[in-house]
Amino acid sequence: MRTQSRQALGSPPPRHADRWRRAAVAVSAPALAALALAGLALPGAASAAGPDPVRQSLDSLVRGDGMPAALASVQDRNGRTRTYTAGVGDLATGAPVPVDGQVRIGSNTKTFVAVVVLQLVAERRVDLDAHIDTHLPGLVRGEGIDGRRITVRQLLQHTSGLPNYTDHLGDDLRSYAPSELLDIALQHPADFAPGKSWKYSNTNYVVAGLLVQKITGRPLAEEIDRRVIQRLGLRHTYFPAPGDATVREPHPRGYHRASADAPLTDITEIDPSWAWAAGQLISTNSDLDRFFTALLTGRLLPPAQLAEMRRSTIPAEATFGPGARYGLGLVSRPLPCGGLSWGHGGSFPGYETRGGATEDGRAAHITVTRQLTTDPTRRNLEHTVDTALCR
Repeated sequence: MRTQSRQALGSPPPRHADRWRRAAVAVSAPALAALALAGLALPGAASAAGPDPVRQSLDSLVRGDGMPAALASVQDRNGRTRTYTAGVGDLATGAPVPVDGQVRIGSNTKTFVAVVVLQLVAERRVDLDAHIDTHLPGLVRGEGIDGRRITVRQLLQHTSGLPNYTDHLGDDLRSYAPSELLDIALQHPADFAPGKSWKYSNTNYVVAGLLVQKITGRPLAEEIDRRVIQRLGLRHTYFPAPGDATVREPHPRGYHRASADAPLTDITEIDPSWAWAAGQLISTNSDLDRFFTALLTGRLLPPAQLAEMRRSTIPAEATFGPGARYGLGLVSRPLPCGGLSWGHGGSFPGYETRGGATEDGRAAHITVTRQLTTDPTRRNLEHTVDTALCR
């Protein structure tokens, strides 16, 4: 992603950096270099058939771009999956990267939420072109903001004009209720009139999550679990409770660097409730492969809703790179080998995930254990995804 801000994919603003740095254990650059160059950095040698380009790309992300760790899951057309690791899973102990370890998947959460909303559309409980006030009367109001003019489609598509609440989070690292996140956004004017432009805003998915809860009468986490996670058997995916700063299963530690010359700090354990419907899920790369493959093959949505999810796309190059388009919680990107990949991507303090799936069953997701702030590293991560999908 080229010009996105640190807030664009569901991360708190830079003002939190000092608090994280005070609370975390710093790891020096020399220690990182020593560990990265150890045998742990390269899990396996090149095969007789020649070097594996995915493994080479992961190694480049660790050695060249300074990522503490990189891990990937790549699925071929026949459903066979290969996992990769590079780097160090814990800089303090030198522990290896857990194979297919759990990570915070950030805004990939949005696709899960969009699927639930579209399932409700298929059940005729929601109309994509109904206004928000139909179900949440009087809730969405502010300067230039009126829920009587914003549709469900515009929320999922990021064409509502709602300001991004993560641009305005304070320095209070605590549990947030979803209504508080919306209140933060509504203190600021609309970015544009509904339907007149496109701008990525986490607030859209907070409102979408509130919509799911109002219509179903159940917590969003329960609906995602019942309608998506359990349905697909995603055994390593879950929606952590507010205040739960842990990651349940084996996982690489996540790191933050406040500036180019600052040490890395471990920020793995953080209350995720500020992200909620915009980015709270924890998963694995292989579960993401299964999720997006199942979505594209019609296991989660009827044909009409899946077609709508992919048809209603808007150019989104400024955030997602050349040729990218944003649909209803789903991003398409052109592949260098031809065709499109469909996915989302996610950014969360300590973790950055990119990936996608194709119509013929290929899928790949790759995570690095530091949130990205520079365009060259983002491009390298996206290139690694393309390499995996185009092998």
